[in-house]
Amino acid sequence: MKAAKRVWDVRAWGLLWLLLLAAMTPGAASAKAVDLYPTVCSAALPDGTSDAGIVEAPYRCGAEAPTRGADWLWLRLDTSRLGSLPPYWDLLIDQTRFDRLGLLVVTHDGRATRRVLSYDELRGHWTPGGLLKFVVGPPGRDVGKLYVGFRQIDDLSLMRKVVARPGSRMNGADVGWLVLTGLFAGTLLSAFLYNLVIHAGRRPAFQRWYLLWVAVALVYGLIWTNTAALLVPWLVGPIAVRIWFVLVGLMVAACNMFFFSVIEDGVLSPGVIRAGRWLAIGGAVFGALAAADTWFPPVLTDRLLNYDIAATSALIAWSCVVAARRGSRVVWFYMIGWSPVITLFVLRLARNLGFVRQNDAVDMATFLALAFEALVLSLAIADRFRRIRRELDESRQRREIDMAETKTLRLAAHTDFLTGLGNRAAFQQQANALMKASIPFSLFLIDVDYLKDVNDRLGHASGDMLLCHVGTALGGVVRSMADVRVSRIGGDEFAILCPGSLHDEAALAERIAGIQGEQWHGRDRSRTMSLSIGSARYPDDAQALDLLYHNADLALYTAKRLGRARYVRYDPLQSSLRELQVAFAGEAEQALDQGEFVLYLQPIVSLETETVCGHEALLRWDHPVHGLMTPDRFADVLVAERIGLRIQDHVLELALIALRDRGEALGVVCVNFTSAQLGGPRSARTVLERLAHYGVAPSRLCVEVTEGVMLDRGADSILSSLRTLHDAGVCIALDDFGTGYASLVHLRDLPVDRIKIDQSFVAGFDETDGGTFPIVSAIVGLGIGLGKVVIAEGIESEWQAERLRQLGCRLGQGYLYGHPVALAPITEGAPVVPAGNAPLADRV
Repeated sequence: MKAAKRVWDVRAWGLLWLLLLAAMTPGAASAKAVDLYPTVCSAALPDGTSDAGIVEAPYRCGAEAPTRGADWLWLRLDTSRLGSLPPYWDLLIDQTRFDRLGLLVVTHDGRATRRVLSYDELRGHWTPGGLLKFVVGPPGRDVGKLYVGFRQIDDLSLMRKVVARPGSRMNGADVGWLVLTGLFAGTLLSAFLYNLVIHAGRRPAFQRWYLLWVAVALVYGLIWTNTAALLVPWLVGPIAVRIWFVLVGLMVAACNMFFFSVIEDGVLSPGVIRAGRWLAIGGAVFGALAAADTWFPPVLTDRLLNYDIAATSALIAWSCVVAARRGSRVVWFYMIGWSPVITLFVLRLARNLGFVRQNDAVDMATFLALAFEALVLSLAIADRFRRIRRELDESRQRREIDMAETKTLRLAAHTDFLTGLGNRAAFQQQANALMKASIPFSLFLIDVDYLKDVNDRLGHASGDMLLCHVGTALGGVVRSMADVRVSRIGGDEFAILCPGSLHDEAALAERIAGIQGEQWHGRDRSRTMSLSIGSARYPDDAQALDLLYHNADLALYTAKRLGRARYVRYDPLQSSLRELQVAFAGEAEQALDQGEFVLYLQPIVSLETETVCGHEALLRWDHPVHGLMTPDRFADVLVAERIGLRIQDHVLELALIALRDRGEALGVVCVNFTSAQLGGPRSARTVLERLAHYGVAPSRLCVEVTEGVMLDRGADSILSSLRTLHDAGVCIALDDFGTGYASLVHLRDLPVDRIKIDQSFVAGFDETDGGTFPIVSAIVGLGIGLGKVVIAEGIESEWQAERLRQLGCRLGQGYLYGHPVALAPITEGAPVVPAGNAPLADRV
């Protein structure tokens, strides 16, 4: 309250000082002022024009009057209305920008008086209200002709007023302007000091913008009204005008930024706020450009500044409506203070653009509105500060609640939402703590096998049930082991930190092996749990967590490659093998360009006639260092790289070239396809286009896919491609039948022509208790019942072939009928020579 009282005392003393200054001056004459601007005519004249030349120049009026001159622009004023003016009357001219100003008075008796002033000689030639004042000695009735000239004027259209009035040191209008300026300056100074005092520690953004706006508006008002010339006498004329433009641009910018800072967060859209900021930048820029009239067109820059003011007013007015509809409280204070300013600035804009006549009341009301706005916006800031204090009180009341919640949130941040175990953050924190304490420990990485198949077949809810079951089982395994922690660190990946010796590591591995094959229930059916496990030890295998995790992951990868459902401990040889595979990935691009990837063909025969009816295309890499390699050494890495798809396409190209060049000798060629080759919308069309390009009939190509390809995440797109190929005549074969989960379920709906029995079933014929013979018998019977052609893989003996013939299997392949051989040695019509009992081949 004391601060506010001191602020209002400043305003009162300022007003009293200006009133005393006005009271000390003589009163105004009774004659009436005369507006000469509407009848102004102009002429552009060169430097050095004589008085007679000025008088006799061809002046033009109205729309044809020139507004600028190469040197001088002289204005001819109407003297017919000056008869009532006494001697030493005042000629008032609107301030504008020029290099020199001239005044030529010619009396009826022919006497001519001419004065020329530069803009830095205008001290004392000002009057309140933003006008320049020049005293004319002869009474109005003696003045025959009157001329005002400007050298290098910015533009006549920017001048608004030329007035003749009775002379006096202080006119009544001057007193009015001084009183108004006192009210204006006192209000803004009070608002500035009040906001400078309150909340001085950490000022919010809206308060800083408000302080800038008040300071700029105060300086602008004092300079525009010429009141500042009481302290700085030279601050009038062109210098003052140029400063006006800069200050107006800053006012627009500060007012804009204040509005969008003081409005509550979330009330206005980000797009509206960005538009306001751009208009604020535009106001500051256009104000500076308008002040630089010697480099930029003055009319254009003045118009741009006025248009920016209009756009700012429209945007803030619209934003006020939106904020009011959305429940803003601060906006009502702003609307009360801003509405008069918007109205008056619109009137000033209309006047500046020539739509409304000049009127001092508009200018005077503008400064009253600015003072009123400063007062109301101070109230808005005070209200905002009250709200801030209330929010601080509420935050103090919530502090204890927040502290209580922090512990719960910290626990939640380290807990897996599905299983209740620790998450990746908890795992990293615990592992780093063990390393920091230099405690040896073993890291077990555990991957849930076939989770994707469960999600695809039974839905993600069943997959979550499996993960929960695994989490519970692992929690039970480590429950009785001191300091052992288990976490779920990924979708299907768990991690166990086991501090202690190698004996503790072996004990944990044995316990985890004990839960392999446990039953879990999903969709009212019992299923078997399968886990692939890899481990590495700190500090023996790695001394950094990232490297330790990498090594354990290599062991896990090895467990998966060896058939899953097993535990593998890290061995440095695994890193070497992995590095070799990564090296293969780097060399594959060059190998493809150099033709190192070659096509091998294995015959497919009729079991009844033992004649070749087709071949399966198999890929080999003829490596310059490692020799001929089968895909089991490089396929996993290359499929994961982008080069993998190019190699697969290369295999198809080689097969189509062979079909084209060898005619009917090869029969139907089977090519293995991956999901990447079939997943795109144009995949099938691309294959058919390649067939047409090489002139190969679609019926001579067989596309082999595994069940995993058909059940890929893009299964809909893949099945659509297979149906398109099938409809075009391409043969579709389901490879490795019987090794997956959903073969019987999906076989009815899949566009399959052939079923290929996996070689593991054929190899198991001679096992005890009948081995796999019943399974093969069921698969052959199912295929015949569905009208599919059944092919048996891995036939190595005549006994196996005979049993397959007895079951009704039509086609077969294996070492009994031929090893995979390079494409080049195969000649048209070459007989198929049985290869005898050779060991099993590596599959592609």
